[in-house]
Amino acid sequence: MMKMGNHFKSANLGVTGGFGKITPPKTSTSSSNSSTATTTAGTTAAVIGATTTSKESTYPKDCPPDVNELGRSTWTFLHSLAATYPPKPNETQQNDMLQFLNIFSKIYPCWWCAEGFQSFMEKPETKPKVTTQEEFGKWLCDAHNEVNERVGKPKFDCNLWKQRWKDGWEDGSCD
Repeated sequence: MMKMGNHFKSANLGVTGGFGKITPPKTSTSSSNSSTATTTAGTTAAVIGATTTSKESTYPKDCPPDVNELGRSTWTFLHSLAATYPPKPNETQQNDMLQFLNIFSKIYPCWWCAEGFQSFMEKPETKPKVTTQEEFGKWLCDAHNEVNERVGKPKFDCNLWKQRWKDGWEDGSCD
C-alpha cells in the first residue's frame, strides 16, 4: 500500500477499503466519435465518469462498479444534489456544501479521480461556488466539462443544466 496525495492506494483498489476494482483506464474509446483516447494514471487527473466503452451497455449490474459505472453514478448524484440545493442557501448550508465537497474529494473511491477533483477545486478560478443554486449548478457543470474535455467527450452547454438535471427538457420529453 502506498500513499497517493490524501489517499492510500493498494495494488488492486482505488482507495483503501475501495469500491470494486477501481483502476485507471488504460485505453478507451469515446462514444462521441471514433477516435481513441489513450489515458494512463499519470494523465487521467480528473477522470470522474470519464470514459465510454463498449462494455458500458453490458456491464453486469451485480458486479462491483468499474471506473465508468462509478463515474456515471457519481455525476448523477452530484448534479441531482445541485438541482435540490436551495436557490438562496444560508451561510450554514453553504458551509455544509463546501465541507461536503472537501470531504468527498478526499474519500472518493477512485484515487486519481479524487486528486483531479481536489486540484480543480484548489485553483482560484475554479474554487467551488455555492452562494446560489444557479451558481453551484453551473460550477458543477464546469467541473464535469473539465473531465469531459480531458477524456475526449463533448462539453455540455452549462446554460441548460437546469433542464437536464432539475426541470426537464422544454420539449416535455421528461414529463
